[in-house]
Amino acid sequence: MESIFNYTEDELLELLINNGFKKYNKDQIIDWIYKKKVYDFDMMSNLSKNLIGFLKERFEIKLLTIETFEGSIDTKKYLLKLEDGNKIECVLMFHDYGKSLCVSTEVGCNMGCAFCESGRLKKVRNLSTSEMVLELLTIENDINSRIDNIVVMGIGEPFDNYENFEKFISILTNPKMVELGSRKITVSTCGLVPKIYEFADMKTQVNLAISLHAPSDELRDKLMPINKRYKINELIEAIKYYIAKTNRRVTIEYIMIKNVNDSVKCAQELVRLLKGMLVYVNIIPYNETENNDFKRSDNVQIKEFYDILINSGINATIRREMGSGVSAACGQLRAKSYKEEL
Repeated sequence: MESIFNYTEDELLELLINNGFKKYNKDQIIDWIYKKKVYDFDMMSNLSKNLIGFLKERFEIKLLTIETFEGSIDTKKYLLKLEDGNKIECVLMFHDYGKSLCVSTEVGCNMGCAFCESGRLKKVRNLSTSEMVLELLTIENDINSRIDNIVVMGIGEPFDNYENFEKFISILTNPKMVELGSRKITVSTCGLVPKIYEFADMKTQVNLAISLHAPSDELRDKLMPINKRYKINELIEAIKYYIAKTNRRVTIEYIMIKNVNDSVKCAQELVRLLKGMLVYVNIIPYNETENNDFKRSDNVQIKEFYDILINSGINATIRREMGSGVSAACGQLRAKSYKEEL
């Protein structure tokens, strides 16, 4: 059986009409699932027995299994088990502006960034649209509360699973379904240039973040293999296209790794690269893991890097560190589980 959470509003309507049901049945089903949070067809009291039978025969409607979780004051990290036994992570973060959920888009990742924990366990497969939707619904069910913001920055490269990601966004932003404002959603890519153009042409209000992490091709080639395919100048042109199409500011993510990309020279190169663009730089202290030799930049170096950007007219922030006690690096909890099983 397939998951009903794979279906957009239009797809569900087409299925129902093609099988002899009424247009209003679509709204009834969506209301039960997404507004009333009822995940049992038998409890949908205003549906006919015939329709309930059809739905039960065709669809699964269950949430994901929470395998384990780790929690701190401001962060709760979940390991979720999928139907085929694979595991993914999502992270719930508590901010003063609401609850944010970081979701995964793939089982594993093929991008191979040198500093990234999730890339150590290679990509197994894409997540379906339903599995992405179910990350959100499963966590909302667990905390019995609504999520205010979604960041698509978990395990996997979202633009490497673009079709399912696009459907996921349509379900999130549909007022009859999840009903989350586009500006409450941020997607991060390591730089799949053709998909940035495609995303720009959607003219959505979804926020775009670019994982840059180095200001030169020489350094970025070493840290991020994707740069060998799409060089920084190509990436910058795609970002400019996105800004021109959407008039939306782009976030430039920059992880600070000690004695790798945190020098004054790197900061100055980054200024030259971004000067005059509608962007801001999110400076991220590196989250160390036991599986590589990279270290977090010193606070003094992070502040110096930040000051160079600010004094040069580049908007920047230093990300507040969260979840330091909960296997916080992306992919760390999944990797720990995999190691324990072996």
